[in-house]
Amino acid sequence: MRDSRVELSAVEWRRSSYSNTQGGECVEVADGHPTLVPVRDSKRPQGPALLFPAPAWTAFLAQIK
Repeated sequence: MRDSRVELSAVEWRRSSYSNTQGGECVEVADGHPTLVPVRDSKRPQGPALLFPAPAWTAFLAQIK
C-alpha cells in the first residue's frame, strides 16, 4: 500500500470570512502547497484535510462565484 500522506506543517491556513464565534460551520484553506489546495474543518484543525488539485480548486471557485 502506498503512503499518501502530504506534509502540511509549513502551509498557512486561512479561515473563511463567514466564520464566527458561535460555532458556525466553516472551512479553512491552506496556501503555500505547490500543487494541492488543502481544505479542513475550522472546528477540527487537528483533524483530516481534504486535498484538491490546484486546477480543480480554481475551477470549483469559478463555478460558485
